[in-house]
Amino acid sequence: MSLDIIVIGSGIGGLTAGALLARYGKRVLVCESHAIAGGAAHSFSRQGFHFDSGPSFYCGLTPGSGLNPLQQVLEVLGESLQAVPYDPMGHYHFPEGTFPVYSNAERYRQAVAEITPQGARELEQFEKRLLPLYESLRGIPTIALRADWQMIPVILGQYLPSVLKLLPHLRILQGSVGDVMDREVRDPWVRRLIDLECFLLSGLKAHGTIAPEVAFMLWERSRAGVEYPIGGSGAIVDALVRGLKRWGGELKLNAHVEQILIQSSKVKGVKLKNGEVINTPVVISNATLWDTYTKLLRPEDLPPSYRQQSLETPAVDSFMHLHLGIRAEGLENLTGHHVVVHHASKDITEPGNTCMISIPSVWDANLAPGGHHVVHAYTLEPYEGWRRDEGYEERKKERSQSLFCALERVIPDIRDRFVLELIGTPLTHAYYLRRYQGTYGPAIAAGKGIFPGTQTPISGLYRVGDSTMPGIGVPAVAASGILCANTLVPPKETAKLLKI
Repeated sequence: MSLDIIVIGSGIGGLTAGALLARYGKRVLVCESHAIAGGAAHSFSRQGFHFDSGPSFYCGLTPGSGLNPLQQVLEVLGESLQAVPYDPMGHYHFPEGTFPVYSNAERYRQAVAEITPQGARELEQFEKRLLPLYESLRGIPTIALRADWQMIPVILGQYLPSVLKLLPHLRILQGSVGDVMDREVRDPWVRRLIDLECFLLSGLKAHGTIAPEVAFMLWERSRAGVEYPIGGSGAIVDALVRGLKRWGGELKLNAHVEQILIQSSKVKGVKLKNGEVINTPVVISNATLWDTYTKLLRPEDLPPSYRQQSLETPAVDSFMHLHLGIRAEGLENLTGHHVVVHHASKDITEPGNTCMISIPSVWDANLAPGGHHVVHAYTLEPYEGWRRDEGYEERKKERSQSLFCALERVIPDIRDRFVLELIGTPLTHAYYLRRYQGTYGPAIAAGKGIFPGTQTPISGLYRVGDSTMPGIGVPAVAASGILCANTLVPPKETAKLLKI
């Protein structure tokens, strides 16, 4: 088999990089360890219920609606998604009451004003400080970017007006959302609201979340709108796989890569678990940085100081998951997204205190049998201490109670509605997704470090996914795939593809 590139892992980052490189004419093979593609974004089915394993919140999936990097890639690949717009997005359930969440910025502020008029005015000022940052960045599409020095002449040559617009906002661009919040918001209720939304977006509160990330979210949410892909997150994976194959790329399932082969600090290929060796000069790892550097590479393959520093990168905790099939009678006015904060006296990042709930069959009835809903609920849970021993099942029930209690805030009689109940732990997450301690990626706070990026000290080895870009969502990992793919071709090829 003669290949230009092997991609390890078929998460959104790996599929984006592989499909885009196939579009560039490269001979690409994506090796996936499991029987289905998608990584943390895969879908699975049980007893007629179709579940999302991870992402549940999407913006800008409709062509021309926004700047979602995923949508930009799909357009280049000639693929598209059918998506359902909705508003309100859902509700935040705080100890003191329930708050409706609208994607429309004005309606959102009106809802805040009913609780704290002064806070609503401060929130508007907060948004006004951030949105000009997005207005400047929107002129530089992610699909045109790359991760090497050649990005500089590309940006200066094609997007100089946008760069000049950014100059007045450099302070915000390099800072945290918390810096902006401290300057504009005094109201404690709104400060908690901003912290919560940052946590949902990045896994960190406002002072740990970079400002461009929230500027992007605010604009996309209010201008492009919130949508759900028909078929769930699996539909996104299917579209990327179609794009990969349409342009000549190949996906190999049940193909667990055991080792990346290195010789004289250069990639030589990969070795599969079955003993097969596949030669290639370029490997892109969609595994986490911890898994790439401890499981796929030998310690001697990397410079010792680089390896040690990389492995010391802090990680976001793992999660407890509930996937439920429930009877839907009497739930006609149910909204699809809910976030429950149990205790005001506890930090929102404390495991079990903040619970996220998605009920996607509200938007796509085909995800559940007639008269039923699918429910996905999850909350932070540390990996440490989990063992598959005699107490495992009992601990699963104990640690998932915060999720059941959260669901009762939304559907009080939900325990009487169960048709199907699946409980996932950090061990489940680590096993099925082959992720270091079941994490969703690095917990690098704004100003406390730089994300490792796509390049490595090994010639021919690149990385994509949620341990290369800020944010733990689909746009960030899709962007990582774009930057990596573009870096592997001359800038003129990207310009030709985009007709710029």
